Parts: sequence; C-alpha cells; structure tokens
Amino acid sequence: MLPRFTRATSKARQRASKSARPASSTSTKSNSSGARLVRSEGTMAGADEDGVAPPGFKSLLQMDPYLTPYEKDFKRRYELFQKHLHLLEEAEGGFEQFTRSYQRFGVQRLPDNSLWFREWAPAAEALFLTGDFNGWDKFSHPYKKKEFGKWELTIPPLNDNSPAVAHGSKLKVVVHTKDGERLYRISPWAKYVTQEKKAVIYDWVHWDPPNPYKPVHPRPKKPSRLRIYEAHVGIASPEGKIASYSNFTANVLPRIKELGYNCIQLMAIMEHAYYASFGYQITSFFAASSRYGTPEELKELIDVAHSLGIMVLLDVVHSHASKNTEDGLNNFDGTDSCFFHSPPRGEHSLWDSRLFNYSSWEVQRFLLSNLRWWMEEYQFDGFRFDGVTSMLYHHHGIGSGFSGDYSEYFGLQVDEDSLVYLMLANHIVHNLYPNCITVAEDVSGMPALCRGVEEGGLGFDYRLAMAIPDKWIQILKEVKDEDWDIGNIVFTLTNRRHGEKCIAYAESHDQALVGDKTLAFWLMDKEMYTSMSSLIPMNPIIDRGIQLHKMIRLLTHGLGGEGYLNFIGNEFGHPEWLDFPREGNNESYHYARRQFNLVDTDHLRYFQLYRFDRDMNWTEEKYGWLAASQAFVSAKHEEDKVIVFDRAQVVFVFNFHPSKSFQDYKVAVDVPGKYKIKLDSDMEIYGGHGRLDHGTEFFSAAEPFNGRNHSIRVYIPCRTAIVLANDEAQHSN
Repeated sequence: MLPRFTRATSKARQRASKSARPASSTSTKSNSSGARLVRSEGTMAGADEDGVAPPGFKSLLQMDPYLTPYEKDFKRRYELFQKHLHLLEEAEGGFEQFTRSYQRFGVQRLPDNSLWFREWAPAAEALFLTGDFNGWDKFSHPYKKKEFGKWELTIPPLNDNSPAVAHGSKLKVVVHTKDGERLYRISPWAKYVTQEKKAVIYDWVHWDPPNPYKPVHPRPKKPSRLRIYEAHVGIASPEGKIASYSNFTANVLPRIKELGYNCIQLMAIMEHAYYASFGYQITSFFAASSRYGTPEELKELIDVAHSLGIMVLLDVVHSHASKNTEDGLNNFDGTDSCFFHSPPRGEHSLWDSRLFNYSSWEVQRFLLSNLRWWMEEYQFDGFRFDGVTSMLYHHHGIGSGFSGDYSEYFGLQVDEDSLVYLMLANHIVHNLYPNCITVAEDVSGMPALCRGVEEGGLGFDYRLAMAIPDKWIQILKEVKDEDWDIGNIVFTLTNRRHGEKCIAYAESHDQALVGDKTLAFWLMDKEMYTSMSSLIPMNPIIDRGIQLHKMIRLLTHGLGGEGYLNFIGNEFGHPEWLDFPREGNNESYHYARRQFNLVDTDHLRYFQLYRFDRDMNWTEEKYGWLAASQAFVSAKHEEDKVIVFDRAQVVFVFNFHPSKSFQDYKVAVDVPGKYKIKLDSDMEIYGGHGRLDHGTEFFSAAEPFNGRNHSIRVYIPCRTAIVLANDEAQHSN
C-alpha cells in the first residue's frame, strides 16, 4: 500500500517549529575548502582536547563575535568532518571514488556485455534476481554473499553477445530474510522505475538505451545574481494531465528565458510513488520520475536550458524517505534499520516517513553518490536541499520554537551526524564542481549555515528566506491596507544574517498548495474569473490587486536577499491554488496545472503582470542589485506608507498608501547627479494608470537627508513603485 501522505508544507513546518570528496589516494592533501587530511594514527593536525579549529574560524568570529561561547561546538563538528574525510581517504581512496559508487552498485554492463549486479543488504539471508529475462524464476540467479553486507551476481552475455537483460525489461531483487520471509524489492540504485496504469507498486525497469542522450552544451557560468524560476514539470501545461519533460523543453524554457530568470529549480524529479506528495516521499533516489517521460528527455531538457544560459538545480530530498517497502528503501533487507535508524529515531512523526542513519558508512555512500549521480549523469548545476531543519535537530523542529537565542543551535538537540553529512555534501560537491550552487531550506536560522566549511560553517551558498512569504500572506489575510506596519515589513525583509546569502521570495510552491492561495488570489479572489479583461475598466478589487502584486514582488526582489525566487505561473498572477489529483478531489487535474493560456490571451491582464515580472528581472540584470551589499533604507514612513532605499546605487521608492499621492516627495540619494525612471509599476503596459512622465529628469541637490548627503524630489502616486538610476554612476553589474 502507498503510505498516507502527511508531509507538512514548509509553512506548516514553520508553524510547527514556532510552536514547537578532488581525487587521489595520496596520504596528505589540502584542498580548496581548506580541509587538510593528515595521517597521524587517527589524530588530526591542529587538534586539541576540544577538537580541531577550522582554519578560517577567526573570520567567522570576526563577523559574529556572539558565536565565541560556542567555539568548542564548532571545533568538535569540524573534527568530525575531518575524520570522515580521513576515513574516506583510507578506506575508499578519497571521495572521488566513493561518490562514484553508482558505477559499482545496482546493475552495470561490463565491456564484454556481461551484467554485474551488486547490492547492500546486511541482514538478508539470501538474494536472488528475477525478471523478464529468466521468466520470473525466483531461484535461478542467486547473488553471492560478500563481506560488509554486500551481495554480487554476474550474468554472462547471451550467445549473440547481447546482454542477458534487455533494455526496458523488468527486474526484481528477491530478498530472503533470516525469519524465512521472501520479499520482492527494487534495487535502491535503480535508474528507472515505472508504474503501470491502475497499479499500486512501481516496477524496476532496466535502463540501458542503445543511443543515450549526449549533452552538447557546457554548463553556464555561475551567476553572481541568482534569479530562480521554481518549477514542477508535471503541472507545466494548461491541460488537465501530467505534462512531460519534452513539453517543458519546448514550451516553458523559452518563457523562462524571456522572463529573465537565469536558474531553474526543478521540483519532484526524484521518483516518488505518490504524485500528490509534490515529490517529497521519495521511493527511488537515482531514478528521474518516469511519469514525465524518459531519463534521456530530462537530459535534453537540462542541455537545452544550458544552451539558453540557464542553470538547473535539483530539489534534492535527503532529509527523509517514503515508508514504501516493495518500491522504496524501507525494510530493503527485511529490517527497519538498513538505511535508516530504527524507530522511534528513524521515523518522522509529522511526515509519516523514514529518517536516514547519516552515521552509517553505506548510507553516506548512497547519499553522497546520489548527489554525484545527478551532477554527472544529468548535468544538474546544484541542489536545493529540502527539509534541512528536520535534519539539523533531533526534534526536527516539531514543537520547538526558534527565538534566535544561540543556545538553540548548539548542544544535545543538534543532530551532529546529519550536520556533518551536510558539511561533507557541500564540501564534496563544491570541490568536484566549483560552479555548483547549493541552497538550504532551513527555518531555524542556524548560524554559519551559509559560511564555508573551512570557517566551521555548513558550506551552503544560499538559504531560503522563509519568513518573507509568510509575512506577506499574514498581511493580506489579516491587515487592512491603511494599517500596514511599514517598519515591520522592512524589518522582515532585511532581518537576515550578515554574510550569509538569502533567496528572497514573495511566494513559492508552499503558498500555492491546497489550503492556501497564490498572492494574486488572496488579492483578487473570485474577481479574477470575471474582471481580468483589459477591454473593460478595472474595478477597485482588480486595481488594488494588480498594483499590490507588482509592488510586493519588486520590494521582495530589491530588499529581501541576494537571490530571488518565483514559482511557476506566479509571475503572471496565477489564480487559485495548487492541488494534485487525489481521492479527496475525485482525482482531478483541474488545479494541478499552470494556465499559460491566460498570459497568452492579449486582452487579459495576466499579460500585464507577466510583462512587469520580465522587465523587473531585466532591470536587475542591468543594474545588479542582488549582487550588491544589503540596501540602505532611508525612509519607512508609517503615515505616508512610503519605503525608500538604495542598493547598487539604484533608488527604490514605494508608495503603499491606498489613496494618497505625493508631489515633490523628498528622497535621499547617495550619489549626486541626474536620475531617471528605469522601472515604473504604474505604466499602463503593466496594468497601471500611467501617471508618471518618463521624460522627467531628477537632479540631485546637495541637501543631506535621511542619512544620505544628497536628495531629489519626485512625484510618487499611490500604490506605485519606481526604480530610479543615475546612469553616470558605477553599478554592480
């Protein structure tokens, strides 16, 4: 049976928490992360009774002296990390070989077309291979038991020298337990699994195509300003069905390029038996989901994205796994502790799933090789790690509030096995692929999450600014426009750890899932069904919704982080919510799609929102505010409902007042000179009222104001945002 899906969305998890390896086998080496391996009978260089000091730890303390009382914790973590690297060097020849274990497990075709099968099932009594190739004989092809729980089987080629197991044929591992049970399993290393119509269990399909897809385009250069388009292949079509990789390549990639996004974050790619889990109940970790097409079609998708200069990140789920047994990892060898901790530690009570034993050598092999597999085989450019908060703490964030007190991030509540695994994962992928990007989904605020491993951090490049979308939803649900707390909005958008990059977003997939609504739907609700035509005057609800939708996204883009994220369809104000087919909705696909037909209909106002989103991204591309240091906020006026800040020598002015416009509004600027409007949310092409003259030039006066040495005076209409730039100034791009 498929497990009941109970995984909470990130927002629900936040509520719960608030209530709640470069290659070589040389004996000594140093690498770009600063970690140094030294053989000295197991003792690490620089070790003392408190552990090993990270070589760049002083830099971390200079940035945040309040971490000084926790120096022992950082030393202990770093010593554990170094010991793992040291053991990998001794036992496996280093992480270069260790992370290529996908070439030595599962099924491998040898040069003579023999097939070599290998599994890790430490508690099994016997293993057999069965499938189409042997008429599903359960005993004709036994594995041989090897040391350390490994099992191996070699099948010679047929008389015509073709492999004995044909491409596309089905297989099963038959596991005999010490209790006399006979279990049918899919190899944990299976590269392709499929589900027949109306079937419950997935089938392991041998994938060895005669003409595999070969990428032709190099990976794009890592951008200094990350603009992410979060996408789900299956919903990327207006049609009421599961969309395909090929559809995404042909119809969605061109849109993403036009919109100015330089990175795609693909959700729900790792195979998951239950579609409505949004890809968070993984059953086959090495298999790209077959419901969208073949592995070769996914490779083509990524290759074409690269040809457009777009990076592609995989939403990787190493925080937990499905409880499925016949087509998942659970009870693979007949025990509850093969890949996972035994219960209760090995079960997540909120998600109804299994939790990995990150201290296990073979689990580390499996997960670290999984990262390498996706980077090598599919040419992904990095990862968004899901559920990092759950990994970091024994309490998984359930029933534990994170107040920001540093004592919450250290001590016995921290799961240092998984923390060190994340250090290893980031260290290895960044060493093997210097341009890769890793993003952490963490709501706790763990210090040094996005600092280098050599400083004692976990090595992520970015963390998701998860408080921002919840703030916007809370405001729209609970607060009248005239009562918006401007200071609190600015605080939420700027409240992040110095020196640790954040991805800001007004809404992601979490806000779109059933039980919630998109920003556009919160703003305009049922009026979106009847009043979005540009052939009729806007009513007050549509007018308010369109103006605030643009302003919220631009404010988040400019002030909220060092990267920006948008969920597929929300760029044009996608209505309603996201709900996958399930028993509760009569297996309907009506809400499991993105209605691109709305933006393609010229007389509908969705195109106006789409155009604004596009021009917002391309304005950032020109001026580069995401790569600049945090903004200087010169005004947050509660009565006027005005926010003014400058970043990358670009000036942002927002007037959230529902009715008041301001003539000659004094605005602080850092650089003297002539300013002109570069982006104006009130333009008619964006669904605005066209109240600003773009020919106007704003000359600065040497009048210090609000912390800046110069100022200009502008007209700022109600519910309008403008971006001004002095083109004679030096910008961050």
